[in-house]
Amino acid sequence: MPNLAAVMPEFGTIEVRDVPLSEPTGRDVVVNVKAVGVCGSDTAYYTVGYIGDWVVDGPIILGHETAGQVVAIGPDVESIAVGDRVAIEPGTPCRDCEDCLAGRYHLCADLEFLATPPYDGALVQNLVIDERNLFVIPDSMSYEAAALCEPLSVGIWACRRAGLQPGDRVRVTGAGPVGILAAQVARALGAADVVVSDISDFRLGIAADLGFQTEKAGEVEPGPGHEDADVLLECSGAPDALATGLWRLRNGGRAAMVGLPKQDVSLPLSRLNVKEITLSLVNRYAHTWPTAIALVASGRVDVGPLVTHRFALEETADALTLASRIPDSMKAIILPNG
Repeated sequence: MPNLAAVMPEFGTIEVRDVPLSEPTGRDVVVNVKAVGVCGSDTAYYTVGYIGDWVVDGPIILGHETAGQVVAIGPDVESIAVGDRVAIEPGTPCRDCEDCLAGRYHLCADLEFLATPPYDGALVQNLVIDERNLFVIPDSMSYEAAALCEPLSVGIWACRRAGLQPGDRVRVTGAGPVGILAAQVARALGAADVVVSDISDFRLGIAADLGFQTEKAGEVEPGPGHEDADVLLECSGAPDALATGLWRLRNGGRAAMVGLPKQDVSLPLSRLNVKEITLSLVNRYAHTWPTAIALVASGRVDVGPLVTHRFALEETADALTLASRIPDSMKAIILPNG
């Protein structure tokens, strides 16, 4: 049986190739991949070949936001059956190190994460992966929605890292997919109000259609009189967004930094110290998929408006460059099996 994949032999090039598909052993299963969301990290690997210390060195298959249907299982599989529709958590930890045993499996030094060099990703018709990475989805949930449980998980983890509580006033900087999903999570967790800011009118329009207050980034000057938030979720990666957003926080405010700027960030800590602000960094997520599935299935989070374009496997290169070609776009979905 052919197993086509969108292979990147070198950055800037995609070739559709037939790749080997091994029989599942142990607790591995084979998932027929139905939907893969394109993330900014996929685009970075495609256009420049690296993200920080992760450098593409040889052919790689991209894609880590994914969902599909189980078509085969290994002999030791316990919780998954052939035919199950599943959302896939893309990181496979060792499960035995200190971090894993403490529940911080996302910080495992030996984490094998889909589409992070040297590990292949999900832009393939059939994917072999450990059953413990799979979460059964209800029949009412589409595969596209299930794939977006990955960026939704980033939003959930950001809210947890920021210690968000019911009644908090939340400011979200960056109205990309993660920012809008984080805003929806904050609202679902009982935030008193959520304001989303961005420089893009198109993205602010999507946020407004979802019921959020919006601000054009840069229109409100930081400083006394504008300390109107308990929680900041910085999802833009803009160089000055974190420092500016921290000034919006009230005394005892909490911030989670999701977007990663390409350069170091300078913070006026000596002046922010008197406000006793807590700043948490966000590195992916842990224990979030059941919550993500429940939020989508219940309708408290709507991922549908984020999907603006869909592509076939052979159109992967177009999907990876969507944002640069069409600024008024949000999330591309690739359908490996049509």
